[in-house]
Amino acid sequence: MQTGTEAETGTEKDARAEAGNRKENAPAATRVRAQEGMRESARGGVPAREPTPAQEIFVTVSDALEYLFCPRFIFFERCLMIPEHQEKRYKVLKGRELHEVREKVNRDYVRKKLHCTKKEISVYLTSHKHQFKGEVDEVLFLEDGTAAPLDYKYAEFKKTIYRTHKYQAALYGILIMEHFGVEVRKGFVCYTRSNNYVVEIDFKQKDYDMALQIVSEILMIIQKGYYPDGTKQKARCVDCTYRNICV
Repeated sequence: MQTGTEAETGTEKDARAEAGNRKENAPAATRVRAQEGMRESARGGVPAREPTPAQEIFVTVSDALEYLFCPRFIFFERCLMIPEHQEKRYKVLKGRELHEVREKVNRDYVRKKLHCTKKEISVYLTSHKHQFKGEVDEVLFLEDGTAAPLDYKYAEFKKTIYRTHKYQAALYGILIMEHFGVEVRKGFVCYTRSNNYVVEIDFKQKDYDMALQIVSEILMIIQKGYYPDGTKQKARCVDCTYRNICV
């Protein structure tokens, strides 16, 4: 199975939208605050958001999707605290609707075709060891004694596993291993706009290592308050609602 590259943006945008990742245009006061924060960060001055030493910071799996699309989303959201406005987003609403009905989707397929003996739905997990958290759509317990995450996407399958989907699944796998104490060798993604087509992702150790590296890089942005480089895929900037404050 081919893995998506940086240039493949369509389905990655779907994934980002599902997590509420597009923002409405920021007001003028917010733009000024953002620009001041970026100037301070560039000068090496006071970070835009400086956590106290005792404050424990957690990255979310949605943060990882944001970071993979463009690292500056983390700065705007987690350092400058520019709020998300996702209630009017069509794909976000469809994603929420999808998650409300996912228990009815492919229930027999999951149990029979994926060799699932039991499953848990909407499992919220936290890794204090690696400082990240997320909600897994379904945790599948398989016949061979391993477990696997199953994630539903309001998207079409393009014969490619995009890295956003791959590392999201890998992060879920890490959470499952840490919480349930079972091995996770694979993950599954169900693409509902392709007639609920299920794709299997086989994990290697390097996938887990890369997923944790993404978490570490996000934590560094939040803790240090520095302004990271933006995406090299400038096509992603065209309809970004941060485009007026991103310099």
